[in-house]
Amino acid sequence: MQDESYTFLKDILQTPSPSGFERPVQDLVRAWARQYADEVRTDRHGNVIAVLHPEGQPRVMLAGHCDQIGLMVQYIDEHGFLFIQPIGGWDMQILLGQSLTVWGRQGPVPGVVSRKAPHLLTNEERNKVPQFWDVWVDIGAKNREDAETLIMPGDPVTVELGVRELRNGLVSSPALDDKVGVWTVMEALRLLHGRPLQAAVYCVSTVQEEVGLRGAATSTYGIHPTVGIAVDVCHAADTPGSDKKQLGDTRLGNGPVIFRGANINPHVFGGLEAAAKAHAIPVQLRGAPRATGTDANAMQISREGVATGLIGIPNRYMHSPVEVVSLEDMERAAHLLAEFCAAVTPQIDWTP
Repeated sequence: MQDESYTFLKDILQTPSPSGFERPVQDLVRAWARQYADEVRTDRHGNVIAVLHPEGQPRVMLAGHCDQIGLMVQYIDEHGFLFIQPIGGWDMQILLGQSLTVWGRQGPVPGVVSRKAPHLLTNEERNKVPQFWDVWVDIGAKNREDAETLIMPGDPVTVELGVRELRNGLVSSPALDDKVGVWTVMEALRLLHGRPLQAAVYCVSTVQEEVGLRGAATSTYGIHPTVGIAVDVCHAADTPGSDKKQLGDTRLGNGPVIFRGANINPHVFGGLEAAAKAHAIPVQLRGAPRATGTDANAMQISREGVATGLIGIPNRYMHSPVEVVSLEDMERAAHLLAEFCAAVTPQIDWTP
């Protein structure tokens, strides 16, 4: 991965973006996109839309969501401890004992997720998974008044952000779901910059996917594309205990996943498969017998319908602070998107 692109990836991963609070990371996306796009705009929902060759036909929309799962301050007790509620889907057992950051109006405030020490738990408490009302965030406040000088209900919270490089080109970080999708789409924008295109290409960093695919719904409606491809993470099956009969044999480092199935337009799938073969891009295939739970769902049913595809970046430990992906899979996905877009012409019939 070239240095500039890797720096962009690390920057967005180390910048907070809980659903509904995406502005800091979208500022980085806008700055990146302005180097390569003919037009960059932000809609009222907060989706960042970078356009290449806007006069072209048909319109092709590439989307990755920039929001991450997070937490929100709900209550501050008289002792200054914070009680939180989830933004998106959390496994409480993973959250316990994590270092957190509260993103208050005056800046970040460090804290930790806490509960009673194991020595003090009753047998009943020890044998059940705690709920959000059973844990608290300790920021070291003296009391409620001290905490309220920095924090108020509604402030977003994330786990401590940071990127760790592992062996064999793997990286671990919170929020790889789905900042790797945003990176892939924006890297495709870079790769397409200066190339001749017949299609108009809309590269979109969508918001609020983790709370209902909301940004994809509004941005797709506004763009009115003929073709849409979402890029999201998908479960890797190369860890102990994974069931390949349910997940398929999906492995890190073997290339991005091209999905096919009930909600995938066969011509979009065929175009992605053809681009992969023509340019010797390793890919993996996965079946999608039902709705996928990604931005592709919202894109597909916008207006009179969009010919939709889905690319997955294999991800270990999804929705945890230690998600793991392969940098090479991401680069290959961006290359695949770029070659697909370069091959789109007005003459293609996308009707199934």
